[in-house]
This record gives sequence, C-alpha cells and structure tokens, in this order.
Amino acid sequence: MGWLLLALLAMLASGGFFVGRVQAERFNGAAGSVRVHSRPNYHGYYVAMWTFVPALVVALAYAMLGDGIVRSLLAGELPANFQNMPSVELDVYLDSIARAAFDHGYGGADRVFSAIANRFLELQGMVKASAIALALASAACGFFLARRKVAPGFRARNRVEGGIELFLFLCAAIAIATTVGIVASLLYESLRFFSEIPFWDFLFGTRWNAQTSAEFGALPLFYGTFMIALIAMLIAAPVGLFAAIYLSEYAGPTVRAWVKPVLEVLAGIPTVVYGFFALLVVAPAIRAVAVWINMTLMSAGITAEPLLAAQPTSALAAGLVMGIMVIPFVSSLSDDVINAVPQTLRDAAYAMGATKSETVKHVVLPAALPGIIASLLLAVSRAIGETMIVVMAAGQRARISPDPTADLTTITVQIVSLLTGETEFDSPKTLSAFALGLVLFVITLFFNLIALRVVQKYREKYD
Repeated sequence: MGWLLLALLAMLASGGFFVGRVQAERFNGAAGSVRVHSRPNYHGYYVAMWTFVPALVVALAYAMLGDGIVRSLLAGELPANFQNMPSVELDVYLDSIARAAFDHGYGGADRVFSAIANRFLELQGMVKASAIALALASAACGFFLARRKVAPGFRARNRVEGGIELFLFLCAAIAIATTVGIVASLLYESLRFFSEIPFWDFLFGTRWNAQTSAEFGALPLFYGTFMIALIAMLIAAPVGLFAAIYLSEYAGPTVRAWVKPVLEVLAGIPTVVYGFFALLVVAPAIRAVAVWINMTLMSAGITAEPLLAAQPTSALAAGLVMGIMVIPFVSSLSDDVINAVPQTLRDAAYAMGATKSETVKHVVLPAALPGIIASLLLAVSRAIGETMIVVMAAGQRARISPDPTADLTTITVQIVSLLTGETEFDSPKTLSAFALGLVLFVITLFFNLIALRVVQKYREKYD
C-alpha cells in the first residue's frame, strides 16, 4: 500500500474538508436569523477527519496483520506433507518463501518452491487489493456519514477538538505502552534466565564466561561499567561545570553566542565517531604513555616488572572519550540551572560588597546546586548506557582490575556480543543479555528518578 495510499487518503480528506466547508458556508449565507454553532472550517475538519481516520485504521491493520494473513492462507493451501512439518520448520520455510517473493520471484530449479513463491505473490496481491478496497469503502462511508451531520446547530468544533484530544492521548498512551512493553519483555526473559541461573550467583559472581554458557557472574561487568563511567565523570563534571559557570557568569553576549553552540556540537557527533577516535587516537597514545612509564620505572629499579598493563584497548581510553562526549550534557543543563537563579540574589550579594567570584561561590552555586546535581546524575546515566565507545575502545575481557590501562568489559559490550550473530533465544547465553539489560535499566532508572526528584525540589524552591 505504502505512500500511494496515504497520498490518496490525503486527497480524499482534502476533498472532504472542501465539501464540509462549502456546505457550512451556505448556512452563513442563508436568509434569516440562523444561529450557527461552529465556523465553516470546523465542519470541513470534521468531514475530513471522518474521511481519513477510518481508512487510516484499515491501512494500519493491514500493515500489522497483512503478512500474517497471507502466510495463514498460504499455509492452508500447502500439500499434506507440508502440513505435517513442525511449526518451527514450517515458519522457516514460509520465511524463505516470503524472501523469495520479496526479491520479485524465484529463479531456481525447484519448481515446487517456485510455484509456492508465485502463489504467495498472488495471495499478497489479493490481500492488498482487498485492504485498499476496504480502506476506500470506509473512507466513503465516513465521508457520507459526516456530511449528513453538517447542520447549523451541529457542534463540529467540539467534535474536532475532541478528536484532537483523543489523538494526543493516543500518542501519550503509545509512549507509555512502549515503556511497559520494554519492561515486560525484559522481566519475562530475565525470569526465564533466573529460573536456570541463581539470581545471587549472577549478581555477585566474579567469573563471566557466557559465550560457552558456563559462568554468569556479572560482577566484573558491573565493575567495568562503573569504572569507565567514573573516569568519564572525572573529565565531564569539572570541565562541564566550569564551562557553564564561565558562560553564564563571565562570558559576554558575543562570546556566549559563539562558544555555547560550538560546545553543544559535541552532543551531535555520532557515538561511532567517538569510538573511532578512542580506538585510533586515544588508546594508542595511552598505551605509549603506559609503556614509557613501565620502562622508566623498571630502568630506575623501582619495579622489577611492568606496573601498568598497557593494553591496546583500555578503560582509560574509553572513559576519557566518553567524558568528552558527556561534557555538553553537564554544561548545557548546568548553564540553564545557573541562569535560572534569580538576579535579585546576585544583586543582594553585590550590595553586601561581595565580588563576582565570591557571589558565584557563596550565592549562585549553592542556589543552583540541586539542578547541578541533577545534571550530573543524568550525565552518569548517559555514560553508563553508552555502547559504541566501550565496544570499540574498552575491550572484551571480563575481570576486576584497578589498572585503568587494562582492557575491561561493560554491560553494554556484553549485550552486543551476546546478541550478535546466530543465537538461540532459549539458551542461557542469550537470556543473560536480557538479565544484563534489566540491570542496566534499573540502574539508569534509579539515577533518572533521583535527578527528577532533585529537579522538582529545585523548581519548587526557585520558581
């Protein structure tokens, strides 16, 4: 169906709007004192709405159910030997049929497969034509029913505004339903995993070897995740906060107009670019420095063996680049919070003889502290959930090591590796990815809730 049907429905809705509006304008031009409740445009919107919405519902139903209907019809026409196949094998066979049909037919030597693929295309065309006919019929029915209601006393404005309100409610409901669906899927798959692996062994175990479905102690993953996030915040927190103080309290309008957008450009850079930068530039530089430190200490007789691991990928490389990426989150949010501090507080401090630096340190920052803490917590949750940088620059080794130049792994890295390639979704290896995702969701949700709570307190105090 695609864009052609949507364009056709838009044309029908435009025609419905024109017809409804013209019919309503006749009431205004009629002789006598006819009281008209709604303006002509609202009557047009009402007819257009009832022309477009029923057909759109049919189109959405086809988009969600059309392929399943075609597959069911095709499965019912298959010979008896296909009917006796296990459901999994039959689904795989129908998937191959659908792929061949999607590629505009099958050109191989298997005549049975070719005949079934052609029949799939025929059924698909029949279902599509039926859906188009049903969509047009529903549009026509909606048009005539709505047109009959156009009258001087008809409350078209109330109906149109009610339709808009329902649309906005559905948008909010979709967002909520999506969140509920994500949480439900994570919980369901995680419970399946914990039915095979003890929860406490997963949470506090120190050995992780999920690729062979042997060991599922996730503590090294938690350690690597928080260590890299800590390194990132050691960079992002002071740099972002000091940048926000400079932009809000010291920079002039011209400097602020140039520096703030340039600083926020960092937030628009794709994370894969940060990952390449960490892998090709930062990680080799850190390794070279670590090797030099090892050689210096060993040549001086301080240590007999290398002190630092000096791995090609390291937690320090990933943390430094991640800190650069998170700087705009801290600086932008902190800048907004600092600017929200009432100017009367600054004026009172200046009236008491305080300098600008004393005002910032003793008045502005304490007043903005709740918002600054909230921005830092949001930045932490962003750093914990980052994927591409740690996948490319942190390493794959699950271990607990205080050496920042050693390669570590994180929750997101393991989720990517466990769900990449051919996997069985009923094995502990794959199910462990959902358990890790649930833990990551709970951690980021915890930080976000704290940040939102702090922001609410701040707004109650300074609005």
